[in-house]
Amino acid sequence: MLPEFDIRPGIATLPASPIVEIANYGRSLGRSDLIPLWFGEGDVPTPAPIVEAGVKGLRDGRVFYTVQRGLPELRAALSGYLGRVHGVSVPVERITVTGSGMQAIMVAAQMLVGPGDEMAVVSPVWPNISAAVGVAGGTAVQVPMTLGNQGWTLDLEALFAACGPRTKAIFVNSPGNPTGWVMEKADMARLMEFARSRGLWVVSDEVYARLVYDRPAAPSFLEVSEPDDRLIVINSFSKNWSMTGWRLGWMVTPARLGPVLENLIQFSNSGVAEFVQLAGLTAIEQGEPFVAELVERCRAARDQVMAILGSLPRVRVQPPAGAFYAFFQVEGEPDSMALARRIIDEAGVGLAPGTAFGAGGDGALRLCFASRLESLKTALARMAPVLS
Repeated sequence: MLPEFDIRPGIATLPASPIVEIANYGRSLGRSDLIPLWFGEGDVPTPAPIVEAGVKGLRDGRVFYTVQRGLPELRAALSGYLGRVHGVSVPVERITVTGSGMQAIMVAAQMLVGPGDEMAVVSPVWPNISAAVGVAGGTAVQVPMTLGNQGWTLDLEALFAACGPRTKAIFVNSPGNPTGWVMEKADMARLMEFARSRGLWVVSDEVYARLVYDRPAAPSFLEVSEPDDRLIVINSFSKNWSMTGWRLGWMVTPARLGPVLENLIQFSNSGVAEFVQLAGLTAIEQGEPFVAELVERCRAARDQVMAILGSLPRVRVQPPAGAFYAFFQVEGEPDSMALARRIIDEAGVGLAPGTAFGAGGDGALRLCFASRLESLKTALARMAPVLS
C-alpha cells in the first residue's frame, strides 16, 4: 500500500506475482549454477529466419506508426493459419494483432468487466488472468479443477454453478498453464451453449494450442462457435515460435468489435511495432518446421521429467496432455512458496510455487520443461533429495 499517493486502492493493493517473487529471491542469491525453470519459456532463441525478418524490417525503415489492428498481410496470414490448424474460416475482420497475448487478455478484461462484475475462471491458472480482472475493477471467481488418476478434470456443472447474476464472462485456458489440461471439443460445445443461454462471454486462452502430444493441435472454441457468438480467443507468438521477448499476440472476436478494439489499441500502445509484425509474418509463413521440432523436444523432456518425478515416493504427478509444464504435489509439503525457496537454497533450482496459480494450486510446484535434456536431468538430480 502507498498511502502517500492518491491512486486507486485496488491498484495499490494488487499482490505481487509469487512467480516473480520467487524469481527475485533466487536471483538475489547470486548463484552462478542456478537452473531457472520458473518462467514459461524455453531456452532456444527465436529461429533465425524470424529474427532476420525483424532485422530487415528495421533496416528497411519499418519503424513508424502503423495500422492499429495489425498489418493487413499479417492478419491475412493469421486467417489462413487458423484455417489450416483448426479447419475453420476466420475472416480478417475478426482478427486483431496485439502487443502480446497478455495485452489481449487485458483488452478483453477492459471490454467485459467493470467494478462489481465477475469473471468465472477455471483454475489453477496463470495468475495474470485474475490480476487483469482486478485491474479492470472486477472479481475473478476461481473454479478449481481436481487432480486424479486421469490427470486434471473440470466439473462443468460446478463451473456453471459459479456463474451468478454479476458474472459477465467465463475464462478458460486450454491447454492449461500450469496443469497441461486439455479441454475436449464436446465440453467446449457444452460450455458455449451454456454461455449463449446466459448471455455470457467466453474468453479462451489458446496460447498452447500447438503444444499437445496426442494430436496436431488442441481443440479450439472457434470449432464450436458461430461468428457472432460472445467469444474472444486469445493467442500469442511467444510459445510456438520462441518469441517471448518480442511481445506479439492476436485475438479473434466478433467482427463488430473491430472499432472498439481499434480504440483500445490506440489508447494503450498505439499498435505493435511494424518490424515485430514482419517477424511474426515470417513465423506464420515459415515456422511450421520449428513448431514440429519444438513439440518433439518437449515430448522427450516431458517423458524424462515424468519418469524421474514419478519415481520419487512423495511426488504426485500426472503427464500433461499439453503445454510444457510439470505441475506436481509433494506429500507433506503444503506450503509451496516455502518449498520453492528450499529447493533454491538446497538444490539450486528455481520452480514456480503453486500458490501463484490460485484455487487448486496450493501445495504444488510448476516446472517448465522446455529446456535441454541435460539441464533438466541435472536439475532433477539436485532436487531428488529434497523431494524424496
